[in-house]
Amino acid sequence: MADICKGLPLGNLTSQLLVNVYMNEFDQFMKRELKVKYYIRYADDFVVLSEDKEYLQNILNKMKKFLENELKLYLHPDKVFIKTIASGIDFLGWVHFPKHRVLRTSTKNKMFGNLKGNQKRETVQSYLGLISHGNTHKLKEKIISKQ
Repeated sequence: MADICKGLPLGNLTSQLLVNVYMNEFDQFMKRELKVKYYIRYADDFVVLSEDKEYLQNILNKMKKFLENELKLYLHPDKVFIKTIASGIDFLGWVHFPKHRVLRTSTKNKMFGNLKGNQKRETVQSYLGLISHGNTHKLKEKIISKQ
């Protein structure tokens, strides 16, 4: 998707607020116009779930048109997928499966790259907090063993 808050730092509270205000129109469109039952959005990342692939393909075109015409935003061509839940849903740094979630490989690599140069207690605790939200027992052991 396009940079919604151009010029504001990622993670800045102002940009988080602005993206929610700006994307509210899209949320309303998804709920009221398309009547999408399973729609999740965080900032400019979103997921729509359905068992019907044809339905997803149909609403994808409607979503693209709305974003382009109403909000002047464009979906990133390499980041739009229609796939089965069994193959995992890549969302917000995690790959979500029906009964568990694992850290995305690129997120894991960044984490270990950051930990190489920074073994401060606060940094380690921050990453341990992050990974506590998934199936990450082996990762936790690896982080602790490197201290």
